[in-house]
Amino acid sequence: MAERDNNRGGNRRNREEATPEFADRLVAINRVSKTVKGGKRFGFAALVVVGDAKGRVGFGKGKAKEVPEAIRKATEQAKRQMIRVALKDGRTLHHDVEGRHGAGKVIMRTAPQGTGIIAGGPMRAVFEMLGVQDVVSKSLGSQNPYNMIRATMDGLTKEQSPRNVAQRRGKKVADILRREDAPVADAAPEAAEA
Repeated sequence: MAERDNNRGGNRRNREEATPEFADRLVAINRVSKTVKGGKRFGFAALVVVGDAKGRVGFGKGKAKEVPEAIRKATEQAKRQMIRVALKDGRTLHHDVEGRHGAGKVIMRTAPQGTGIIAGGPMRAVFEMLGVQDVVSKSLGSQNPYNMIRATMDGLTKEQSPRNVAQRRGKKVADILRREDAPVADAAPEAAEA
């Protein structure tokens, strides 16, 4: 019985090593201490963002006595918690979105081509791992990297592509996009009359 379980775990590891499709970024590392009878015991907490630069991203945190072990645990957790985000033309967000977590609040706006990633530390790591090339973002509130990343992920889960909206409403994608353009077309004749 034990041999079978070990083989399963070994196969999983081999599969993960055979497909190194994910890149990871270490965002923060904290030294934490626990006071015990004999003095202090030190440990490390790591915050890691993992992504495939094609619309999938996740984050994780890990704690251990040594830094490499904490990073490994955080990376494994991040791979388990990945989300998929629909990107416009594979480079930017479909619409402006706001994310919140605790005291952290972030605003992410779609941007024209060539803008680049305008974002602070932890948010930049998320966008780079996600594969976003053009985005303008601002962090309001908490500067804690944990809260900033959670708020960013909250905002990204709210991101919806026109295809998803059309499917949910039982319409065609062209109808959804046409409706956005309709007010601009109506405004032109009014300007001509004045």
